[in-house]
Amino acid sequence: MTEPSVGIIKQQFFTFAEPPNEMPLESGEKLGPITLAYETYGTLNERRDNAILITHALSGDSHAAGFYSAKDRKPGWWDFMIGPGRAIDTSKYFVISTNTIAGCQGSTGPSSVNPATGKYYNLSFPVVTVGDMVRAQTHLIEHLGIDKLMSVIGGSMGGMQVLKWMIEYPDRVASAIPHATTTRLDAQGIAFQEVGRQAIYADPNWHAGNYLEYGVAPEQGLAVARMLAHITYLSEEAMHNKFGRKLRDKEKFGYDFSLDFEVESYLRYQGSSFVQRFDANSYLYITKAIDYFDVNQDYGSLEAAFEKVKAKVLVFSITSDWLFPTDQNKEIVRALKVHKRPVSFVEFDLPYGHDSFLIKNEGQEKVVSSFLACVYD
Repeated sequence: MTEPSVGIIKQQFFTFAEPPNEMPLESGEKLGPITLAYETYGTLNERRDNAILITHALSGDSHAAGFYSAKDRKPGWWDFMIGPGRAIDTSKYFVISTNTIAGCQGSTGPSSVNPATGKYYNLSFPVVTVGDMVRAQTHLIEHLGIDKLMSVIGGSMGGMQVLKWMIEYPDRVASAIPHATTTRLDAQGIAFQEVGRQAIYADPNWHAGNYLEYGVAPEQGLAVARMLAHITYLSEEAMHNKFGRKLRDKEKFGYDFSLDFEVESYLRYQGSSFVQRFDANSYLYITKAIDYFDVNQDYGSLEAAFEKVKAKVLVFSITSDWLFPTDQNKEIVRALKVHKRPVSFVEFDLPYGHDSFLIKNEGQEKVVSSFLACVYD
């Protein structure tokens, strides 16, 4: 562990929507009680106006920064961005990171026990949307005594949540940084996610979603889903530079179906490590929430969606991101400019693909730091 990390932190939990006051969902169903796992870094000031909410991508969680113990080798997923003196400076800001509903890292999801039945929810868990995820977050923010967030920041699916915050709660967001995101998932994106779901369904250990009752998990299916998704997070250039056609522990082809290439080994590692920390049913629910996300459809047009936005906005994209390319990020900028909203845009020339925002990058750090400094007085 090296400074200026936020150091040793503790995951916290907030439960709300106790029956009969369950939270209504966009599907028409209700959910409750709901527990959200979250972490905080820094100190909330007396004016309670220095709070920043960090929202995560599909496979993320509440552990955005710091370490759970002195023995941890790996910090939170955005640790290089969050900490004293870092881009999201915890000596100035109070930072909140939460795990979404339908997740599997402490928040209520399909692997949680339904208190009404005493059994796992499994597929009886109601389908949720990105809007439902954000509505649950508002309860946490109220619980923390915060009327207005200084900023909401998130990439990919996290960026979708940021857009929902801007649109649905304009008086509660002073600024927003959606990045590497989109206003709707296109047909190709939906197709990739459906193939991943089908891989899970096809695993004999899935048991129609009831695998927890059998003490097993559809690990092979989930691993394949992760391998497929991970390919979309990288660029061709990044894969070529890292792997090319290098062989794995051999000098020539095996002329069989054993592992030949380094890239095959890498993807297998990504799949096998993912199943150790993620739940297959959560993967189904969260990918479906992403599929349903469509700002244009929900509000009639992008211009109509952003009409009531009051936040200062910074949008940034990655040149090599072919999952949510720059043009899709620029759609947000154009819609905000129609209403003369304060919006800035930066495109980073990086070769790593969609996941570039999760890799330490001095340009990204400077842009985010400068933007937040202009918001906070």
